[in-house]
Amino acid sequence: MRVLTGADQTGELSDDDLRALYAAPTTPFLRVNMVSTVDGSATGANGRSGSINNAADKRVFDALRDLADVIVVGAGTAKAEGYRPAQRPIVLVSRKAQVPETLRGAPAGSVYLATCSKSDGIDEAREILGEEHVLTLGSHRVDLPQLKQTLADRGWGHQLCEGGPHLLRDLVHQGAADELTATSVPRIVAGTYPRITEGAPVDAPLSLALLLEDEGTLFGRWTIGS
Repeated sequence: MRVLTGADQTGELSDDDLRALYAAPTTPFLRVNMVSTVDGSATGANGRSGSINNAADKRVFDALRDLADVIVVGAGTAKAEGYRPAQRPIVLVSRKAQVPETLRGAPAGSVYLATCSKSDGIDEAREILGEEHVLTLGSHRVDLPQLKQTLADRGWGHQLCEGGPHLLRDLVHQGAADELTATSVPRIVAGTYPRITEGAPVDAPLSLALLLEDEGTLFGRWTIGS
C-alpha cells in the first residue's frame, strides 16, 4: 500500500503509518467507511460488502476500527452483514427500533440503539438491551447530529459509521458526517446492486484529503461539505 496524494510519505505503509494517516483531526469526529466496485456496487451477489472487498480493504477497515471509540451502523446493515459484538461499543440506528438477532444477548453495554420516540418497537428494544442502552433522539426520525453529540458526551469522540447506504445519505443530509472513507475495488459486477448511498437526493461537495493505492484498490479520505 502506498500514498498517491495527501501526505509526504513514500514506500510501503506499516499498520502504524495507516493509523497515523487516518487519525481524526478533531473531536467529535464522525467518519463513514464504505466500499464499492469500480462500477458503483456496494455489495456482490450475496448482498454483503464482504463479497466485494479484499485483503487491502480489510486492513484499512481494521485500522479504522482500532482508531474508533464507537461503531455506528444502521440496523438493516448490521442484520445483513451478520454483525456480532465487537471490541468497541456498537450503536445501532433504527427508526423502527429493530435489534438484529446476532446482537441480541450481547454483553450489557456492548450494544446500544439510537431510535425515535414514535417507534413501535422501542419497548421491545428496551427489554432486549436495557432501557439505559436505548437512546431516544427525535420523535419521527433519528436526530443524527444529536446522536453525534450524545456519543461525544459519553467520551466517544472518534465515531466510525459502517453504513449502510440509507444511513450515509441521512448523515450527509443532516450535516452530521465529517468524512467519507471510500474504498474502490478493481472489480465490475453489473446487476442491480445498491450504491453506497440510497434515498432522496442530496448534493454535498467533497474534498480529497488522502488517496492510497494497493494493487489497483483505491482508498480515499473525503472531507464532507468543503
